[in-house]
Amino acid sequence: MRLLLTRPLDESEALARELAALSHRCLIEPMLTIAPEPDATPDLTGVQAILLTSANGARALARYAVSRDLPVLTVGEATAAAAREAGFRHVDSAGGDVVDLARLVRQRLRPADGILLHVAGSVVAGDLAGDLGGDGFVLRRAVLYRAQAARSLGPACVAALSGGELDAVMCFSPRSAATFCTLVRTQGLDSTLAGLDMYALSPAVADAAALPWRAVHIAERPEKSALLALLKV
Repeated sequence: MRLLLTRPLDESEALARELAALSHRCLIEPMLTIAPEPDATPDLTGVQAILLTSANGARALARYAVSRDLPVLTVGEATAAAAREAGFRHVDSAGGDVVDLARLVRQRLRPADGILLHVAGSVVAGDLAGDLGGDGFVLRRAVLYRAQAARSLGPACVAALSGGELDAVMCFSPRSAATFCTLVRTQGLDSTLAGLDMYALSPAVADAAALPWRAVHIAERPEKSALLALLKV
């Protein structure tokens, strides 16, 4: 299958290697560019645990001299793996989305034991602070990176779409999906999607990619392995 990958560059390159081993061909067109916030400093005063909602957050946090013994709770296994690679020793994954992460926090932690540090980008999905605030938890948000949206589709991507050289597009986040769809409309390429499938990590991603696709496939769980499993059907 000929796939268009829309994840940030590093993640797309790793995914492309994995897909190549499964005999898929990939074109990389990142919808988001990840850049660190150079003046940011995470405040760990009174923090009992760190919450991570993306692997980018784990990698951004790794730049700081933060105790690797602090408990880390993550939204999914890919983020948990990035946290472990960064040296954190006590990592638990919610294995789902932000709602699942909030549920894991309620199961494992107590409001009286301290503040929760949510490491995030400049744009976040969901309302983790509001959700957990109702249970007495206090969240402190540390914006350690910025995800900058692409402003146009590159020539190779435009040529591949226009020339019918792709079979499907893969999107892992609502913002990436929304950015792709905006650029496709802006550049007058809407009609090319009628011959393409969309592979979406979650219903929220599929909702953000509301264009006339040939078919839309949604992973059973918001995890990379579940999305890749759809390619084998």
